[in-house]
Amino acid sequence: MSDQHIANILGKVKTIALVGASEKTDRPSYKVMEYLLNQGYQVIPVSPKLAGRTLLTQPVVGQLSDIKQSVDMVDVFRNADAVYGVAEEAIAIGAKVLWLQKGVINEEAKLLAENEGLDVVMDRCPKIEIPRLGMEK
Repeated sequence: MSDQHIANILGKVKTIALVGASEKTDRPSYKVMEYLLNQGYQVIPVSPKLAGRTLLTQPVVGQLSDIKQSVDMVDVFRNADAVYGVAEEAIAIGAKVLWLQKGVINEEAKLLAENEGLDVVMDRCPKIEIPRLGMEK
């Protein structure tokens, strides 16, 4: 995927559902969520374990279908085996982008999402891509 394509995605996205959110401040999902909020994105943390609580002042939902607004991007911090199900949920809620974090690779989920019209970014992190592409606010 070209840098221009990634920049276009990150430039269009406003609302991000972050699947696999953690309250542990040393976890990558926490650090990325904090960074994305600081960059002006709306981030909705998704975690069955933390549902009903708040994380970085944002209310946590248990699953994607609990989100009551449109979501541009689903950012996935889950193991590769769980991604196909997350892709199905992302399609069901009408997300436009499925973003799989560093080390998360699932070709079947990528194919499923792309066949439903979603952009798929795999094995990359927006916290790395945004500054690399000169897009920091």
